[in-house]
Amino acid sequence: MRILKFILGRLGRALISLVFVLMICFLLMRLLPTDVYFGDRIDKMSEATKQGILQDLGLLDPIPKQMYNYFKNIVTKWDFGNSITYYAGKPVWKVIQPKVSYSLYFGLASLVLSLVFGVALGILMTSNKGKFLDKIGNGYVLFISAVPAAVYYLFIQLVGTDALKISMIFSATEPKTWILPAVSMSLGGTASYAMWIRRYMVDQINQDYVKLAKAKGLKRQQVMVRHVFRNAFVPMAQYLPASILYTITGSLYIESLYSIPGTGSLLVNAITAQDNNLMQALVLFYATLSVVSMLLGDIAMAICDPRIKLIKDGAGR
Repeated sequence: MRILKFILGRLGRALISLVFVLMICFLLMRLLPTDVYFGDRIDKMSEATKQGILQDLGLLDPIPKQMYNYFKNIVTKWDFGNSITYYAGKPVWKVIQPKVSYSLYFGLASLVLSLVFGVALGILMTSNKGKFLDKIGNGYVLFISAVPAAVYYLFIQLVGTDALKISMIFSATEPKTWILPAVSMSLGGTASYAMWIRRYMVDQINQDYVKLAKAKGLKRQQVMVRHVFRNAFVPMAQYLPASILYTITGSLYIESLYSIPGTGSLLVNAITAQDNNLMQALVLFYATLSVVSMLLGDIAMAICDPRIKLIKDGAGR
């Protein structure tokens, strides 16, 4: 029951955040010139025709009324409007829907890869602190942190496609073309998890309870797994949102780089085509992913760390 109340409280805050983000995006779109609503036909339109189109779209109504109608259509009809320029006349949701699965797959795949390999690398670095493997791991973390992602994304694409003998362009029917994008998107998260796991495990090794466990005769492996790693992993839960957000940021570039028909490349194309309705819906999609990731991070922290109270003043820590 306490966990349910905690989740409901966080959900309430999440919904408020999403509404606020969508309102800001809506208002920013209304500050743009109205020429984008006419497409390539603008040079052939009379002023009366333009005004008629704007009137049909409801863009001549007062801003509060426009916002009310926009939110009402989303809540009651799941209607985000029609694409203006990129897929002119096609409902926005039907444009986005087939592309969501690709983005979710690569996002989840890269998240799992970064968590598994990041934690493994962090443990390996801790077990070999100050030795060759630790230095190699620190070098990897430093490289990922210092070098712009676009540089090693391009390097992996050029070298990887040549090594695997595959096309640089993603193909849903060719399994090998799914590998490089997922691996590329996981590199940043892997470095972050490795760095934090190493840091927390090193801190835990110096704690008195670890010295006591060693004094009782427990083997090093038992101490590392049962005590050090278990306690070091608790604060890692708070980095789940950051990892997901990092993945989202990477997907925008990766999907364009490999021509993956996902929401990331769609957002880039929507911005290029100045398709306001499509941009608004995609911003809402990514804002939802961000808010959900933060919610999951809070829940994971509350479950992993018994010192955190689930209920305090409604839903706080």
